[in-house]
Amino acid sequence: MSNYIRRYVPGGTYFFTVRLQDPRSDLLTAHIGLLRDAVRLSQKQAPFHIDAAVILPSEMHMIWILPAGDADFSSRWRMIKSTFSRHLAPPADLTPVQTRRREKGIWQRRFWEHAIRDAADLALHQHLIVTAPVRAGLVRHPRDWPFGSWYHRPPVTQAVRTIAPVPSCPNPAIAAPAS
Repeated sequence: MSNYIRRYVPGGTYFFTVRLQDPRSDLLTAHIGLLRDAVRLSQKQAPFHIDAAVILPSEMHMIWILPAGDADFSSRWRMIKSTFSRHLAPPADLTPVQTRRREKGIWQRRFWEHAIRDAADLALHQHLIVTAPVRAGLVRHPRDWPFGSWYHRPPVTQAVRTIAPVPSCPNPAIAAPAS
């Protein structure tokens, strides 16, 4: 069994990619209302802020900012995925392992997360989110994709809690000892 090492930063900012098991599926956009409800329910149970998000037919990318002292993004994703799945009919081609684990075979078992290190890293991942529908060949311009956070509001840039070392002074020449 693989040993997945996750970086937990209390109050951190994270970029996530979550995919459906079937990459040809369009469940996320076809049931966008259900997905939004699942995310809202998770936010109500365990608050977090969504800085940026894009929902593609079979995957989604999000940047979350967790509350101070809280690094439990896994249970939030579990809640979102299970709430969404609970309201859909199971596919007909479940494997014996999926049946034994009481899975519906909708989601990939894992998700990909990246702890945002600094403002430049945040800007890069916000750009990845905005350009995802274009890179996927779904639209020619990001503004044409209706399932992105920029469609409803401009991306929010908040103070980022990072994992990168921060210099004590913005200008290293000032912090250098005088000779």
